[in-house]
Amino acid sequence: MRGFLASSIGVTCAAALALPLAPPAAAAATSAVSPTPGRTAQSEAYVPGSTQSLPLAPLTRDRAPGAVEQGVPRRDVRHFSLVGVVWDDPAAELHGHVQVRTRATATGTWSDWRQLETHNVDHAADPGTPESTSGRVRGATAPLWVGESDGVEVRVRAESIPEATRTTRTARTTGTARTTGTARTAGTAGTTVPGRATAADAAAPAAASPLPTGMRLELVDPGEGAPPAAAPGPEDGPRTTAMTAESAEAVAASAVNAGLAPLGATEIPALSRTRTEAELAARHKAKPYVGPRPSITTRRGWGANEGLRGKKFVYTKKVKAAFVHHSATGNNYRCSQAPSVIRSIYRYHVNSMGWRDLGYNFLVDKCGKIYEGRAGGVSKAVLGAHTLGFNSNSMGIAVLGTYSSKKPSSAAVKAVARLTAWKLGLYGMNPRGKTYLKSGGGNLYRKGKKVRLNVISGHRDGFVTSCPGKKLYGKLGTTRSKAAKYQGR
Repeated sequence: MRGFLASSIGVTCAAALALPLAPPAAAAATSAVSPTPGRTAQSEAYVPGSTQSLPLAPLTRDRAPGAVEQGVPRRDVRHFSLVGVVWDDPAAELHGHVQVRTRATATGTWSDWRQLETHNVDHAADPGTPESTSGRVRGATAPLWVGESDGVEVRVRAESIPEATRTTRTARTTGTARTTGTARTAGTAGTTVPGRATAADAAAPAAASPLPTGMRLELVDPGEGAPPAAAPGPEDGPRTTAMTAESAEAVAASAVNAGLAPLGATEIPALSRTRTEAELAARHKAKPYVGPRPSITTRRGWGANEGLRGKKFVYTKKVKAAFVHHSATGNNYRCSQAPSVIRSIYRYHVNSMGWRDLGYNFLVDKCGKIYEGRAGGVSKAVLGAHTLGFNSNSMGIAVLGTYSSKKPSSAAVKAVARLTAWKLGLYGMNPRGKTYLKSGGGNLYRKGKKVRLNVISGHRDGFVTSCPGKKLYGKLGTTRSKAAKYQGR
């Protein structure tokens, strides 16, 4: 997901390794790189759930850093299912086209060229937070799910943009941009989008923008991740698995959902609206407007490796808004593969991009199944890294897929409505209402500015981005209405 001006292009990870199949020069360059946490050196053996990390090299005679055309020539690699490109500076924007083609393991056939979404800085922890200043964070494209593959080729070409536009984009990245004017953009009225070309820009000289330095191709294997066979629970109760040999991190990730499901549960069961209201009223001494709790697959249910994430859970005060996203990972997945897609995004966010955990609070697949995202408890106000500048007092929901031109399924839209009706209802929020969030900076608004937003907003309402895609964004009105009805409003 990225700003409208930048070319659309498509972006998670674990222990990285490059293979000794590259030409000698490329292999030497790879082995000279110091291993990054979660990414192993080239000489180490491949294991399921690992990430191969391959440096991009110039594809033209221009060998200087930031060369305008870089890539990885067609080559054999270990098995992987998700791809993305990362670079050193998280504040650097990639203005260009990122294209990849892969070879399917099952058939040996090569795909057509597919574009990755350049993602850039619109998904991230808020500026100045411990997560954003850890020193591990990198810039990245959106991940793309390609299915099990064993061959890859990638090319990155810089785009030519007017000098005036480059200056504006630089100002935005450094936090000095101001929004003025009356143009309506990205679903936000009364602002001119920083970095959006104008008629005057069209007449200005254009030059290729240098590509970010340190670009690497990340090839993610989701690993097995399946929990042990679930033990029968009480009638209509959650399914559970034994945790006797689990790590402290896994126990902690399950324990934060105490009261909703027992330790080791792979699923938090759905509740009727009556039972949901009764549980909430017992705590708050008043009848709430809250939707029935939907069934939610826990992190244990989709096979999260809890040893990857940061050890502590981080919370904000409340949940006043929900930001809807698309994952931009493409639509070529079966619903049975959704846990593998989520494990891959999780690894990419943590080990490739350097975040402390999966960025989204929840994920929804195209069959309408809901999954727990960032650890900390599904009913709690967990601080995510989904909407730059508006992560506090909000939650991020990603619908798995790309919805720029493809309509989301009715099952997915209904699931988002059910999820928001329940979770926003826990905090007294009306899905059809408005609320104010304080900007953390780095987006359309200066740090500290109170911004009026829909309680259910799209990512583009807070940042210059195409996310959650035109087709999914167009369904948010329906989502708000359905969620309000589920709350009994």
